[in-house]
Amino acid sequence: MFGRMAARVRQVLGKPGSVDLRPYTKLLTSIDDRESALLELSDAELTAKAAELGNAELPYERDDLVELCAVGREAARRALGERPFDVQLLGVMALLDGHVAEMATGEGKTLAGALAAAGFALRGQRVHVISVNDYLAHRDAEWMAPVYDLLGVAVARIGQESGTEERRAAYAADVTYASVSELGFDVLRDRLATDESALVVPEPGVALIDEADSVLVDEARVPLVLAGAAEAAESDAAMADLVRELRPRIHYEIDDEGRNVQLTDAGIEAVEERLDGVDLYSGDDPGVLPGVNLALHAHALLERDVHYIVREGEVKLVNESRGRIALLQRWPDGLQAAVEAKEGVAVSETGEVLDSITVQALLLRYPVRCGMTGTAMAVADQLREFYELEVAVIEPNKPCVRVDEADRLYATPEEKEDALVAEVAEVHTTGRPILIGTQDVAESERLAKRLAAEGLDCAVLNAKNDAEEAGVIAEAGSHGAITVSTQMAGRGTDIRLGGSDMADRDRVVEAGGLYVMGYGRYPSSRLDDQLRGRSGRQGDPGSSRFFVSVEDDLVANNAPESRGYEVTAEGEITDSAWRNTVDHAQRVAEGRLLELHRNTWRYSKLIDLQRGVVLEHRENVLSGDLADRQLASDRPERHAELVEEVGEEETARAARLVTLYHLDRGWTDHLAFLADLREGIHLRFLGRRNPLDEFNAEAAPAFKGFLDDARARAAEAFDEAPVADGRVDVAGAGVKRPSITWTYMVQEHPFSTEFETVVGRVRNAVSGNR
Repeated sequence: MFGRMAARVRQVLGKPGSVDLRPYTKLLTSIDDRESALLELSDAELTAKAAELGNAELPYERDDLVELCAVGREAARRALGERPFDVQLLGVMALLDGHVAEMATGEGKTLAGALAAAGFALRGQRVHVISVNDYLAHRDAEWMAPVYDLLGVAVARIGQESGTEERRAAYAADVTYASVSELGFDVLRDRLATDESALVVPEPGVALIDEADSVLVDEARVPLVLAGAAEAAESDAAMADLVRELRPRIHYEIDDEGRNVQLTDAGIEAVEERLDGVDLYSGDDPGVLPGVNLALHAHALLERDVHYIVREGEVKLVNESRGRIALLQRWPDGLQAAVEAKEGVAVSETGEVLDSITVQALLLRYPVRCGMTGTAMAVADQLREFYELEVAVIEPNKPCVRVDEADRLYATPEEKEDALVAEVAEVHTTGRPILIGTQDVAESERLAKRLAAEGLDCAVLNAKNDAEEAGVIAEAGSHGAITVSTQMAGRGTDIRLGGSDMADRDRVVEAGGLYVMGYGRYPSSRLDDQLRGRSGRQGDPGSSRFFVSVEDDLVANNAPESRGYEVTAEGEITDSAWRNTVDHAQRVAEGRLLELHRNTWRYSKLIDLQRGVVLEHRENVLSGDLADRQLASDRPERHAELVEEVGEEETARAARLVTLYHLDRGWTDHLAFLADLREGIHLRFLGRRNPLDEFNAEAAPAFKGFLDDARARAAEAFDEAPVADGRVDVAGAGVKRPSITWTYMVQEHPFSTEFETVVGRVRNAVSGNR
């Protein structure tokens, strides 16, 4: 359809950019011309008009696209009392063409997404509207339901609390709203189904992704995991107590970037003495050194109220890009248990990984992908590289008049904070509402206390009180309001000038609108822009400014060589070249995040190919008679004996269950092998060998013969399967599924790139060799 040729030209030229909107814009007049006729229709007649659009296949041709947008606009007007702006219809057309629509905060992405989802559904496509969290999935499904009803489209949603039957019913709807994690977990659970009737997720059709940059980029390197064979992890409180007694710079050193920690010679001696003279590096007890390193990592590098919080006796990770609790996320390889031991809380379940899937692999299952967000162009290269998606930049309905002031840069965090508090005090006297964005929970609470000490009362929004976020945000635009928040991305609520008292709007507008202040720049320019974007919605006045220190983690970790600057009496650095240094540090941080994404993708490619082979074979076993035929061929006498004793149907059932078990058991073992291989593969770098090549060189032959091996094990188990009460006892043949399974997302590499991780390990080894 429109825009595809231009997108291909850009791909050939290697230049990602905004999709040409002119073909869409030319249709707006025709859409307007249909409005008066549609106004005369009854609701039933309007629904019938929508149904007529289902008489053809995708993509929409010109006339049908005009009709869809016109009917959708009228349905929204009747159902919600909101007549979509032209820019929203441009967003609808861009989504239907398979693009990512960049629409600023407050421009109506939710409604545009709903109309596009309905457009796909009316053409017979099953649509999943995928969000970053359950809250947005629930809110948007309920909010848009009247529009879908008028268009004759069935809508449902899925959340963490949804049961199996609720999920199955929700997926049967034309449009299903779900968070990316819930969708991924359902896919993983289906991969362990032993009967077709147990499957929940239908074949993928269209993925329409809200907050597309967050889902497709930020979450892309986060694997979703299905684990089983539950057992309680051992809480090594003694190891936590041991490292708690160690002193920084004496017993251990943290590198300049705060990404790795290693014992010094004195630290090694102290630990070995506390452990009754054990030699950490002898290898006699291989579990001791990893236990020490994990406990030390948890103690020295993971900070409470920054990287996690403790709530109701549990350690909860904090999503750094959204400032919310990262539901269902945990650290891998014993680090979660180490943090729990450090905090003295009950250690959570552990067990073996049954299967996993990256968010990227999950979304690439969909033949059609599109999305919407306020900050897509900043990651246009990645969207094209990893998902073959182009960005369509939709201009705001009203020009943005927000003033983005230049950063104010200071020598120390203390001087930065003094300046910010002074600015808050001064602006507060005018009645302008102020929103301050901070990096983490601890920072937000410390700043709130400082403001309170200065007589400046504020509301705080962070991971500790995120249940109250809608109420806090609703009042953030009130006259004289001061709000301190961790990241604003994915919160899904606009800040309206005047807050809940719309009579106050004029006073706030006259005062200058919402003033957004950043307490330091984020590791990504997109997060900066998402914070700025809370001000100036729909042509409102407003402004933004970031307060930065050269000792902030962003600058110290990514431009540590920068030195030599002059400051004013207040500690401010006015040299414009230093602002360029901050920008450079942010670009370095973004480059590291991109490399993490690429590494996750590179290491996952071969695994995904191998998984595809297993899943295709598994599908043939699950839905057909492949297992029965194979076992009849491999064990003809035993097969005939069982058919004689229990009948063909029962024998086929047993064959299926035994074969599926050994396929799944083999895949679990193979995943464990690959995890161990990847864990140590980066040491090959020291031998001037490419770790990725080395990984593939060992992972490929390890998979060779996988299906044959699983078939052979199934045949052996089939020989031993006893019969009881007219049924084959598959449990007696060793088929034992996990009694409990659970899901979580693995927060991989929380501090270091893979190379930095291996450097840290080598330092440990060098220190140990003394």
